Amino acid sequence: MKDDKFDSFIQTLYETHKAEWEATPKIRACVGWLSDLFEFLFPNNHANKLSIYGGHLKKNQIDLENILLSYLDPKDIDIEQAVVSFYDSLNEIYQDLRQDASMIYEKDPAATSVHEVIVSYPGFYAIAVYRIAHQLTRLAIPILPRILSEHAHGKTGVDIHPKATIDVPFCIDHGTGIVIGATSIIGKHVTIYQGVTLGAAQVSKELSETKRHPTVEDNVVIYARSTILGGRTVIGHHSVIGGSVFLTKSVQPFSHVFNTHQLRIEVKENLQ
Repeated sequence: MKDDKFDSFIQTLYETHKAEWEATPKIRACVGWLSDLFEFLFPNNHANKLSIYGGHLKKNQIDLENILLSYLDPKDIDIEQAVVSFYDSLNEIYQDLRQDASMIYEKDPAATSVHEVIVSYPGFYAIAVYRIAHQLTRLAIPILPRILSEHAHGKTGVDIHPKATIDVPFCIDHGTGIVIGATSIIGKHVTIYQGVTLGAAQVSKELSETKRHPTVEDNVVIYARSTILGGRTVIGHHSVIGGSVFLTKSVQPFSHVFNTHQLRIEVKENLQ
């Protein structure tokens, strides 16, 4: 590429991205804020003084305000009020997450304690980030919730859209490969295993404002690699969806849905 074309190309890129840069928070700052908040909620080390512990939260609150100020126009959103509202909801988020962690512990025979779930289970981390991002979404904060959810997606393999509605408690076991779409609604005491998709039956931009993803009622278990599609699809309460099931229609409460594929095992005699 000749120098004049090179300079023109660089100028074009700069002008194209300049507006995008101004409308996007720094990802490193977003992830750092999230990590500090998670550490505050579930610390590995005890603060020597309550004042120091409280100081961590104050700093975290200032960091969030600075992140929002870096890319949002105060004329479009009351940033100070949004930050205050988020931290006012933090105790509720924390209590919900304690219930989530307890359910994961009760459901998983391999778990030795609730603490182990909190500090090491990817499913719990994915749920925690979802609940934080979801609250930010409810406050009409753009972009940041999706950055947080995609960070959790990359770290855990669990893709939960921050606009999804998930009641408490919620259990993700193992987690890798789970996809929960934006208009999904999930009730209380639901357990989902790895590879499950709650997706849309149709992918069209024109349907962006419609309910495209399933509703899962209370006390449902969905086993590994099952796919459930469609905004009108409802999984009735107290149902069990077996592994590798593909569903595009509703099932009644107390249903058991299993894949009819049969595994055949033959044992041949040893001819030696």
